[in-house]
Amino acid sequence: MTERPLEKHTQLWVGPQHPGITGNMSVQIWVQGDTIQLGRTHVGYLHRGFEKLVERRKFIQAFPIVCRICVPEPDTNEYLLTAGLEELAGIEIPERAKWLRTLVLELARLAATVQALGGQAGTLGLGVVPNWTYTLRDYILDRFEELSGGRVYHMYIIYGGVRRDIPEGFFERLEGTLKTIEERLPALDNLIFDNAVFQKRTQGVGIVKPEWIDEMGISGPTARGCGRPIDIRRVDPYLVYPALDFDVITADGCDIWSRTLVRRGDIEQSIKIIRQIMRQIPDGPFCARLPNMLHWKIPTGQTYLRAEASRGEMGYYMVTDGSDKLRRMHVRGPSYVHGFSLLERMLPGLNIADLSATMVSMQTCPPEMER
Repeated sequence: MTERPLEKHTQLWVGPQHPGITGNMSVQIWVQGDTIQLGRTHVGYLHRGFEKLVERRKFIQAFPIVCRICVPEPDTNEYLLTAGLEELAGIEIPERAKWLRTLVLELARLAATVQALGGQAGTLGLGVVPNWTYTLRDYILDRFEELSGGRVYHMYIIYGGVRRDIPEGFFERLEGTLKTIEERLPALDNLIFDNAVFQKRTQGVGIVKPEWIDEMGISGPTARGCGRPIDIRRVDPYLVYPALDFDVITADGCDIWSRTLVRRGDIEQSIKIIRQIMRQIPDGPFCARLPNMLHWKIPTGQTYLRAEASRGEMGYYMVTDGSDKLRRMHVRGPSYVHGFSLLERMLPGLNIADLSATMVSMQTCPPEMER
């Protein structure tokens, strides 16, 4: 197709207010009949400009900003911000804090993955599934509220460790939440994976070619759905992941079905990791001694840290210049690759009815793109 769409092609806008679009973004498409000929991603309808906002604020003021880079899973951004600046400042966090940070990251991954599983089914008309999964996510948010005081934005991971220790009886209530999720999983399997409609609409649809993975920097379930065991927790271990036993879930179909199977397996692995943390977490302090946060200055330096979010590799590049603010921050989010370059590459030839399911299968967070 030529760069300037011809008159015979119909131009349509899908989103930003559309239940099958991930967050407040829009996809501009040109169709011939019901087949997409060309597509363009448009973002910036919600939060934007995070990098420059952080660079103009003191270190302690950055948390409310980075949390909004991905609303369903803000804790990965909290971790990368704190870990990067701790490295540049030479701060070593206590051992218990490392375990608590890992616990929070896995709870966030579990909540985001459960939500993504329901969203995938919802794009194909299985409306009861997102109702169930959002309920399960709410049970996890109950634990976050108990732990941090906030349900969506937690700001529990702070410089030097975590904000506070776990309350009495927290692990018992968390175990009850995990059991509730496990009890619901067979019903979800029956409604999703045993459903002939879901199978027909996802198998062989939304193909990601394996050779694109290295070429485009694809990661997370989108890469693992092509059989590539790419997981930063294994490739570049951090916190206490080297001490934990878990599997990197893969599938071979390279389609929506495979990516959904990977996320279903990720739910079980997160539950497995959380239970190991509850059994093995050591006693001790939960935060290191810190300087006055309103006057904290960090020596000149630069670093790049990465972590495995539910969507794939998240990375922060940070530069300090000896002042009380970051000189430069750059966020590398998986949504930028998956929602821009990959999605636009996949759209030509796709049926318009499969657009939402294909995009949701890559679990994009639009603010990650418009940073």
